[in-house]
Amino acid sequence: MTTAGMKANRPLSPHLQIYRFAMTMAMSIVHRITGIGLYFGMLLLTWWLVAAASGPGYFAFVNGLLGSWLGLLILFGFTWALIHHMLGGLRHFVWDTGRGMGKPARDLFATATLVGSVVLTILLWIVGLAVR
Repeated sequence: MTTAGMKANRPLSPHLQIYRFAMTMAMSIVHRITGIGLYFGMLLLTWWLVAAASGPGYFAFVNGLLGSWLGLLILFGFTWALIHHMLGGLRHFVWDTGRGMGKPARDLFATATLVGSVVLTILLWIVGLAVR
C-alpha cells in the first residue's frame, strides 16, 4: 500500500459532532469559565479594598454600587464561581489520588460539584444576609 493510500484510510480528527455530551465535559468547560470569572471578581474585591483604604466617601460610593441589586447579583455569581471552582479543585484532588476514575464515580462527582456549589452558595448567602 502506498503512503497516499494509507493516508486516505486514516480517521478524521475528532470534532464536536463525534463526542457525546458528558457531565464531566460540561464541568470542565464551566471550571474554565469560573476561573475567568474569578479573575474579574478579584478585581472587584481589590477595588473594594482600595476604596476602603481611600476614605469613607469613596468607600461609601463603591459599597453603594456593590450593595445595589446588580452589585449583589454580581457578588452572588462571584460567590458561586468561587465555590464551584473550589469543589472542582477538590474533585481533581481526589482524582489525583487515583480514586473515582470510573464512569459512575466521575458523573457522580461532576453532579455533586454542580449541585454542591449551588447549595453552598445559597446557604452562604442566607447566613450572610441573616448576620447582616
